[in-house]
Amino acid sequence: MPKGTGKMVAQNKKAYHDYAIEETYEAGIVLQGTEIKSIRAGKVNLKDSYARIQNNEIYLFGMHVSPYEQGNRYNHDPLRTRKLLLHRKEINKLIGESKEVGYSIVPLKMYLKNGYAKVLIGLARGKKKYDKREDLKKKEAKREVERAFRERQKM
Repeated sequence: MPKGTGKMVAQNKKAYHDYAIEETYEAGIVLQGTEIKSIRAGKVNLKDSYARIQNNEIYLFGMHVSPYEQGNRYNHDPLRTRKLLLHRKEINKLIGESKEVGYSIVPLKMYLKNGYAKVLIGLARGKKKYDKREDLKKKEAKREVERAFRERQKM
């Protein structure tokens, strides 16, 4: 199964708008208690989350997993820091590439694959304002071409 495929739980659309994604990695995630039940229910928000390297390991900050309704006192902290699971080679490569100025590690989407929660993280370079405007212009032009093509098909 290719990376990034599985039952989609959450997607970070803002990441594609704010960053130019250069490379993607599939990472497992260390969960506690009732977190997997909330994730399976789709109660995850990746919007303001980011990954950081500490002690040669990658951690995910700012990902919000809502508490599980039937979890009572065994529930988890919604915004806790979660460790990502990657191969040592991938971590070393990310360490080297993310130290360059302008690069960061951003979670793109979360999905379930073979019963396990996976996070697709991307090595991203921040876009400037003019880059975002260019992308919007291209998107609008593509939409116009498709609209014109559909109108012509109807005739």
